[in-house]
Order: sequence, then structure tokens, then C-alpha cells
Amino acid sequence: MTTIDTLPPLRDVIATHELSARKSLGQNFLLDLNLTAKIARQAGELTQCDVLEIGPGPGGLTRGLLAEGARRVLAIEKDRRCIPALAEIAAHYPDRLQVIEGDALDIDPLSHLTPPIRVAANLPYNVGTELLVRWLTPKEWPPFWQTLTLMFQKEVAERIVATPGSKAYGRLALLASWRADAKIAIHLPPSAFTPPPKVSSAVVHITALDKPRFDADAKTLERVVAAAFNQRRKMLRAALKGVAPDIEDRLIAAGLKPTDRAEQIPLEGFCALARAVAAT
Repeated sequence: MTTIDTLPPLRDVIATHELSARKSLGQNFLLDLNLTAKIARQAGELTQCDVLEIGPGPGGLTRGLLAEGARRVLAIEKDRRCIPALAEIAAHYPDRLQVIEGDALDIDPLSHLTPPIRVAANLPYNVGTELLVRWLTPKEWPPFWQTLTLMFQKEVAERIVATPGSKAYGRLALLASWRADAKIAIHLPPSAFTPPPKVSSAVVHITALDKPRFDADAKTLERVVAAAFNQRRKMLRAALKGVAPDIEDRLIAAGLKPTDRAEQIPLEGFCALARAVAAT
């Protein structure tokens, strides 16, 4: 079985609209509609949700989301060549798909969406991490989204779910674990894509918590974490000397050893340090 609706197979759509993937746009298309439907199911029950999709391309995941019952999908696509193919999907699912042509980094989607909102996307490799950081660091929490179901390069996915002591542990893991639960839901080999990328991929599912796991000022925490991991091989007292003139005292006040390194510190420790740094 290679179809989930009565629309043409994706290979035919790509051929009809001459949609060869462009490296400059970070495009790698998933053509197996059963696989895109499987990814859509990772987003959970969608019948009462609006879904934001970034970089739909020829619409494989878009069709999966709609076939799985998404109340409505807002798809933001930078590649003008894909718009006619997406228009055909919109016609097949009346009033359930809105397509906006443009750069997702420049568009505020919230005026086009009605809560509850979930995000599902095979993110273009060149903007995926930046979008994730934006979604994890809004001015207010809880965020506009309930869940994020996102495709990344495997290396990036492993950084999102990494634990202290591992080489992958760093800023992304801390941002994700502070206010959300993150897990790798699906692993995908290069052969699943057209053209095949040089690396494996993975789908990460992230569920927003109602409130952070530990108390901390968001901006202070981000500043401390960024400084610590920018020089992750150095001891904390050296890596963080630009954060506060008395950083060694503040590390001790937070219950941390000044001689430890960033990758050894759990989320709770970084939050304690952020509170100590913010204290006057």
C-alpha cells in the first residue's frame, strides 16, 4: 500500500510540477506516504487541533496530517514551485489546508491558527535548529504549541534528548528538558528520502510542560548555559568568568564545584546557578 488518499503518488506530483529537491533550501523529500502518515500519528490525536507545518514541499507530511484527521493545517512554504502541488491538496481537503508562501523565520503564524495547536514538520536542515530554539524560548510559557513533532538530522535529534555526561549534552538538551519532555520517536535512514542525504534522520516528539521543572529566570539560564557550553572543555569557573565577577562564589552557592565542566551539570544544577547569578 503506497497511498493514503486518492491524490496522485508523490513521485508523480514531483514529476508533474518539476519539483527536484534544492540543496540551497535544505530539501530532502519523503515520498512514502505510509511513512509520512506514521510521522503524523506521532503528533497524537489531531482531530481537535490546528497543526503548523514548516517546509511541506510537495506535501507528503501534509497529506499524512490531513488523512490522520487534523482539524486544520497551516503550511508555510518558501519554495514557490511547491505552491501549485499544495493547492491541489487544499482542493482535495476543502477548508482544512491553508498555505502561506514565505520564510518561516519571518512569518508569525499565530493569527492564522486556533488553539489547541501542534507543530509537525520535516524541517529543512538549514533552519531546523533555529526554529526549535525559538519554539523552546518564547517570552511566555506555556507556549502556543502543545507538542512539536519534528524531523532532524540524527545528530541534532540526539543533542535534543541527550543526558549529562554525554558528548551530545548541551544547550539544546537543557532548553528542551527545562520546560518539556523530549523523545526520539522514529529513526529514518538516508534511503527514505529523495535525494538521500549523507546522514541519518530522526523524528523527535516534544511535549510542553505546564511550567518549568525548576525555577529560574529564562534569560539568565540561557546566558549561563550558553557561556558554559561555548567553552565546554574548561572548568566552570573559567568558562563562566564573564557571567559574574564573583562566579566562583556563586557556583558554590548553587551547590556546584567550580572545577566541574558543563557537561557534568544536570538541569537542576544549571537552574540553581541561574538563580544564584540573578540574586543581588
